[in-house]
Amino acid sequence: MRTLAKPTIRAPSTKFSWASADWLKAQQHVRRLQMRIAKAEREGRHGKAKALQWVLTHSFYGKIIAIKRVTENRGSKTPGVDGVTWKTNKQKEDAVKTLKRRGYKAAPLRRVYIPKSNKKLRPLGIPRMICRAQQALYLLGLEPIVEQRADKNAYGFRPKRSAADAIAQCFIALANKDRAQWILEGDIKSCFDKIDHSWLLANTPMDKAMLQKWLKAGYMERKTFHLTHEGTPQGGIISPCLSVLTLSGLEQAAKQAVSEPRDKVNVVAYADDFIITGASKEVLENQVKPAVIAFLKERGLELSQEKTKLTHIEEGFDFLGFNVRKYKGKLLIKPSKKSIKRFLGSIRETIHPKLSIKSEEMVRTLNPKIVGWANYFRHVVAKATFGHVDTGVFNKLMWWIKRRHPNKSAGWRRKRYFRREGLRNWVFYGVSISRGGKLKLRDLKKASAIPIKRHVKIRANANPYDPAYTDYFAARKAKRTFRIASDVEAGES
Repeated sequence: MRTLAKPTIRAPSTKFSWASADWLKAQQHVRRLQMRIAKAEREGRHGKAKALQWVLTHSFYGKIIAIKRVTENRGSKTPGVDGVTWKTNKQKEDAVKTLKRRGYKAAPLRRVYIPKSNKKLRPLGIPRMICRAQQALYLLGLEPIVEQRADKNAYGFRPKRSAADAIAQCFIALANKDRAQWILEGDIKSCFDKIDHSWLLANTPMDKAMLQKWLKAGYMERKTFHLTHEGTPQGGIISPCLSVLTLSGLEQAAKQAVSEPRDKVNVVAYADDFIITGASKEVLENQVKPAVIAFLKERGLELSQEKTKLTHIEEGFDFLGFNVRKYKGKLLIKPSKKSIKRFLGSIRETIHPKLSIKSEEMVRTLNPKIVGWANYFRHVVAKATFGHVDTGVFNKLMWWIKRRHPNKSAGWRRKRYFRREGLRNWVFYGVSISRGGKLKLRDLKKASAIPIKRHVKIRANANPYDPAYTDYFAARKAKRTFRIASDVEAGES
């Protein structure tokens, strides 16, 4: 009788030191177990997959990888209801010893609210550090199975996939003349907050007792405890993976609602936003939409009436910040007007309050925003938009300069804040001091300087936990690394 390979459950015999941990060995150990879990799921050996999950969630290397993740992400400095964060190596070493299933109790989340793009507030739950680490640990065992079950054209909250892949799939589904002409724009109402607990407990392939503890943990708001009867712990590390699992099967449900290939039904999903293409308005309205509603209802979800609508491709639609539309039969994908307005609004909110800072600090603040926004849209028809954005940033900087120096002449302002570089006469810059004590000029980046480069979409069947795609993902990573290095070199030159 075959037995599982003996796991590394306990810490090494020598005293563990966080500073000298062998992270490569830990990553390889965890990765090997994840690949075995995915293989067992592909072969339909669910019992073996469950056993391997137990091995991973009780392994020493799994625990230190989980703790490393929650102490190095962006929210690592934000405490939960107990006010505790793990900052020192000693705290992290102690956390490894306390990361056990037996005796663990999930604490209520600390409820905060963050602004949404529509100026409404989104509720966010902040777990304790120990709860985050437990979720990160069990996520290691859950994600390989969810990746195996996820829809081929679902791109949100999944490793190796991005919004760029979703937009590229939109182009594939809509670009040619013989493609679908109608689009069902779907948006799920309060997706994270409404998922049915009983469905999750019945369909999530992980330790049910641990999952139930997180789902029923409740939250604290203004020193008052509130029970949670539905939804996933939004703000929890495992919640995105649970949402992917919940929506797995949406693509199949939409395609099974029609009987003919000529109905041209395609699904492109990113988190709780999705579009479904169809050959006619009637196909989407009378066949596909009812099937989607039934699929979501089983999981306790429903479509948002105000955001779900049917659109013709010549009218165009917005998806993930992009506008997808055909102009005289030619499909063009551009940054949406809402995205441009939102970005310039954020630039204004950044510049207006900072009347007293130096120009070098202003450049350092704005450059990541400009480059990050441009990189997000660099793979679509965005060159003219980038020029428009540069003009908007320039106008807001001119306002900033005039407010700082209302009594100075235009010539003085130009000489003080702008310099010439090649054919450019209005380069906003700042002066910083390098480590060697030398003066260094720091120029404001221009969105129009970011080159337009088409994105190569990930293969629909590609799975990072399938050894058949190891070389494929290695090649994609090498190309991405080369592109980033080239961009950095071009930016410095």
